[in-house]
Amino acid sequence: MARSLLADTSLSTVSAGFVAVLVGIASSVAIVFEAARAAGADEAMMASWIGALGLGMGLTCIAFSWYYRAPVITAWSTPGAALLATGLVGVPMAEAVGAFVFSALLTLLVGLSGTFDKVMRRIPIPIASAMLAGILVQFGLSVFTSLQSNPLLVGAMLLTYLLGRRWLPRYAIILVLAVGFALCWPLGLIHVDQLQWAPGRPIAIVPRFELSTLLGVGLPLFIVTMTSQNIPGVATLRASGYGQVPVSPVISGTGLTSLLLTPFGGFAFNLAAITAAICTGPEAHADPARRYTAGIAAGVFYLLVGLSGASVVALFSAFPQALIASLAGLALIGTIGSSLASATGDADSREAALITFLITASGASFFGIGAAFWGLLGGLVSYWLFRRGNP
Repeated sequence: MARSLLADTSLSTVSAGFVAVLVGIASSVAIVFEAARAAGADEAMMASWIGALGLGMGLTCIAFSWYYRAPVITAWSTPGAALLATGLVGVPMAEAVGAFVFSALLTLLVGLSGTFDKVMRRIPIPIASAMLAGILVQFGLSVFTSLQSNPLLVGAMLLTYLLGRRWLPRYAIILVLAVGFALCWPLGLIHVDQLQWAPGRPIAIVPRFELSTLLGVGLPLFIVTMTSQNIPGVATLRASGYGQVPVSPVISGTGLTSLLLTPFGGFAFNLAAITAAICTGPEAHADPARRYTAGIAAGVFYLLVGLSGASVVALFSAFPQALIASLAGLALIGTIGSSLASATGDADSREAALITFLITASGASFFGIGAAFWGLLGGLVSYWLFRRGNP
């Protein structure tokens, strides 16, 4: 087994795992800090949150990817963190942890019951692919919006990507990463002089259950994580050809991980979509059967983030936003293309898929639920109406 893992691992899969972690941490860690501050967490508690989240994501990425031989990437719930940043204001930390426990229990029950798996089987692949494309298209566009604000850095990264895809396609993203890092130093765009390594210390909070907090924070956290994170996460796996991964055990695993780590700040774990697309696409490896090592690599890097506490997070945050946005966008171009091809390949479902894509890409949010859910709902309704209208 070890020999097989070593044989399947390549520089491209390791770099895909690293880029996924880089994008995942640097793009949303500020939201997690805001959520922790809303609950009254001090710096030590924030480090505990990052440690718990890194540990949970690392272990689940490694375990799922190894067991299912597929790049199964997990993440913290970014929409959930955004919800907590406003919903936890004035809520005592013990009650907040109680809400986390409640959300984790609901997730575990949904996974064990098989309900989520049954629902996902009823979602046509063109609709799921269109939703994924709608989620990712903003990242593709960000390459060119970043080019306007930082033409030298992003222009060099874009040129490297084009040349790399022409002559070294498997290593195009690692070359883009290297060029981006190399240019950041002379351009003065990254500042790490004051950073020092320091591990985080786990701090456990005993949960306290208050009905108003459970319904006002715990239930919305569960709903937002399921609709805005797990559904797109499953769609990513399906659109990338990893339909053999059973959904219910993975959902159960993330729920159990959340349940065990909530006292330390692991508020919600779920399947990833955006960072998963980096590891499930052809840029990770030409052979889909070997891309699972990208998931394992991502897990190892997440564990390092958790063990190093706030210092590693600060290091990730020190990278310029233009680099992060461009790196994510370039890494996802192949996945965006394949998702659009899958979404529009069937003429009978093309219009419904386009409706899904447009709603999702719009970013429209209603009742605290993100555009991915509404895009999926709009696409399914359209798909059903158009199908019924055909003889």
